[in-house]
Amino acid sequence: METLIVVGIIVVLVVIIGIYLWSTYNGLVRLNVRVDEAWSDITVQLKRRADLLPNLIETVKGYAAHESGVFEAVTKARAESISASTPADAAVAENHVQSALKSIFAVAEAYPQLQASQNYLQLQGELVDTEDKIQASRRFYNGGVRELNTKVKTFPNTLFVRGLGFTERDFFEVADSAAIAEPPRVQF
Repeated sequence: METLIVVGIIVVLVVIIGIYLWSTYNGLVRLNVRVDEAWSDITVQLKRRADLLPNLIETVKGYAAHESGVFEAVTKARAESISASTPADAAVAENHVQSALKSIFAVAEAYPQLQASQNYLQLQGELVDTEDKIQASRRFYNGGVRELNTKVKTFPNTLFVRGLGFTERDFFEVADSAAIAEPPRVQF
């Protein structure tokens, strides 16, 4: 009789541990997929911005052809943004894009006829909308990373999740927070 009770207790413990491992594993898989989805959202918005930049450059070029240095900086920052494949790379590229956008808007401020152009105003509005979407996507991504990293780091998960292939993910942090403390200023 005592043997049966001991075997019953062991079976119950094994079942409890099995259920815990199963639910933890599935939770980590869900969080991992959510973080991947969020990163995909960021790359879609970065691509959208990269597609808008050549149109903005061409519109401004028509009014300020002699500002070639600004246009080259925007083009270089755009290429860097497109090729970013990790949150760290994207953060560095984000600094360069923000700096380049500030330069192009500064050039535009010097040309009142450009600021009155419908094409320029529409592109500028789309760019502002895209920047808002990038910011929202970054928040969603960082929230997912926070949840995943917390689950990976908490005890007793930390004892076995790395063996299952789950690791901490990097947050999307901008290297130079002062560079993006203010969004590009648009003045009419």
